[in-house]
Amino acid sequence: MAEDFSNGWQLTESDPGVFSELLKNLGVPLVVDDLYSLDADSLAEHQPIRAFIFLFQWVQTHPDAVRGEYDRDFAGFFAHQVVNNACATLAVLNAIGNMPGLEMGPQLREMLDFAAGMDPQMTGTVLTSSDWLREAHNALSPPSSISLDDPSLKKTSEEAYHFVVYMPHMGSIYELDGLKEFPLRHGSYSESGEGWTAKAREIIQERIATYPPGQLQFNLLAVHDDPIPTLQTQLSEAQAAGSADLAAQLAARLERENHKRQQWAFENSLRRHNHIGFIHALLKALAKAGKLDEAKENAKKALAERRAKRGDSMDED
Repeated sequence: MAEDFSNGWQLTESDPGVFSELLKNLGVPLVVDDLYSLDADSLAEHQPIRAFIFLFQWVQTHPDAVRGEYDRDFAGFFAHQVVNNACATLAVLNAIGNMPGLEMGPQLREMLDFAAGMDPQMTGTVLTSSDWLREAHNALSPPSSISLDDPSLKKTSEEAYHFVVYMPHMGSIYELDGLKEFPLRHGSYSESGEGWTAKAREIIQERIATYPPGQLQFNLLAVHDDPIPTLQTQLSEAQAAGSADLAAQLAARLERENHKRQQWAFENSLRRHNHIGFIHALLKALAKAGKLDEAKENAKKALAERRAKRGDSMDED
């Protein structure tokens, strides 16, 4: 989605642990969680939600098919994506750059202040020219031995995925897509009831409906306040008040959140390691022992069984 394939930005996995670690490294006290449903009960668990990050299969669309209204006078923060593979971090920055009063690290604050007043193209250039930001982005994306951005490798539209942001700003719902010329305004929302998330649900569901029935190549993440400090305070207050039942409920929720952080830390530790060398050595050892063909057949059998369980009809390679 950009011209230069050697800029050093690696692909980012759409995972809440990865995004939460990125926010932590940027000094931002927010976390990210997967959303498996947009119903009110599911969203209530993560309130207050600051923004949605939506991952989808990117396809070229006709300008007339664009929903929403381009806001050419957008007064907030908006950066274009000017290099490949940076859309995840650009989505994060387009979100947090429009959250007034948000705590953030000094490097990020200095960079956003420096970019203030620049046009979206120059803002994107400033951000993606930052060595420390690229390092933070790549921290959980170890380099592959094969560059997927090499123009000599044939690509198809099925390989292209993209992150965009939906969030409230100045009384309207905005779609912040670094590949678009301007932010898209999707209209106002009601402050009562579920607030902005109700309007955002309609917009996202409408977008998903434009894809063929059964298409599941989407992922939705909620950017929200870290609940742990609040839960710790509420637990202390409940214990001091002698509310045993409430304290037990809060303690259980706090334990789940802490377990989630432990799982993120474990998974991120695996992401930091490049396993290609280990895999290569393992394959050589199996071949030397005459067990590579057997291992391959066992793996194909196990894969076929897993696919059969979930009704996956994809052809094996």
